[in-house]
Amino acid sequence: MLNFIFYWATSIVAVALTFGLVIIIHEYGHFLLCRLLKIRVETFAFGFGPEVWSRTVNGTKYVVRWILLGGYVKPAGEALDEAKGAPDEYFSKPWYARIAVHLAGPAMNYVLAFALFTGVIYFGGTPVPSADPVIGELTENYPASLAGLKEGDRITAVDGEKIATWTQMAQTIHSKPAIPIKLSYERDCKTADATLVPRTDSTGKFGLIGILQGVVYKNIGVFKSVGLGAYQCYYWTEFTVVTLASKIHQRERPDLAGPVGIVHMVSKAAHTGFANFLFLVALISVAVGFFNLLPVPVLDGGQSLLFLWEGISRRKLTEKVFQVANSIGLAFLVCVIVFATYSDILRIAAGAKAKAAAADVPKK
Repeated sequence: MLNFIFYWATSIVAVALTFGLVIIIHEYGHFLLCRLLKIRVETFAFGFGPEVWSRTVNGTKYVVRWILLGGYVKPAGEALDEAKGAPDEYFSKPWYARIAVHLAGPAMNYVLAFALFTGVIYFGGTPVPSADPVIGELTENYPASLAGLKEGDRITAVDGEKIATWTQMAQTIHSKPAIPIKLSYERDCKTADATLVPRTDSTGKFGLIGILQGVVYKNIGVFKSVGLGAYQCYYWTEFTVVTLASKIHQRERPDLAGPVGIVHMVSKAAHTGFANFLFLVALISVAVGFFNLLPVPVLDGGQSLLFLWEGISRRKLTEKVFQVANSIGLAFLVCVIVFATYSDILRIAAGAKAKAAAADVPKK
């Protein structure tokens, strides 16, 4: 019972910390630019719904609300119908200043991601493939997972042939597509055997059982850690762009994660090590920063495009333009969230079904 309570308490704290950190740092970016540009901020809120706590300091009301899935910064005169023309109001500033305020939020998400990536790499080291025949990861619904193998198992023999390295094991398994093999492995100082049939790869030449090589971590210096931290921000952004472009070009359904999927991933990461948890928070921060840069009305990228058009055309935007644009953007976001949540539920259900099926596989 205590283990159950501890598990869920850890998950709840991890989810709250993840959403809190990523959202607050994003909103702080907007807040900071408002301060630098002398724009009065009326409200800095974390969450939605009824107030839990609030305090007013230097004219800004800081609020915490019940639903911790968002937040906002409200500058004075943020809406055209509210603007009175005071010099410290949002719409009293030039178009490029308003763009800077919007871009500061995503920029702070990237700053957070960079700091976390760099810290994890510096203190934990950079991963390099391990030469040992130890399972690093398992692919669901592949022969290894269905046969009951787990991460951390050391393969000691294949069909009675002793195994010393990962390369030797991989070559042996690859040479036996669709042929039953007997794996001997060690787990918790105990030995066991499993009989399984490697799947044939797409070329029809190699056998696959769905295991990935483990890694060991090599310590590196500060400068290399900083460089790799910056590269991680670039890599995951590029990966997202390329993946989305490919899905759109091939007219395939994008694999999106919504709030349910993010909560599920954070909960799992919280129980696999602090470094893994921080790395996931950095990934989520990159995703939030990138998502907010998309040219969708309501999001920072869409608002920035409207103000850029104002600067190019030298025509003031009207309240009607904002209402239409924000309505379109809000409808789009609702569709994305519903679709992503539906995908999350299907993904989690499929994983639970696969685990149940694996539990019914007799161990040999």
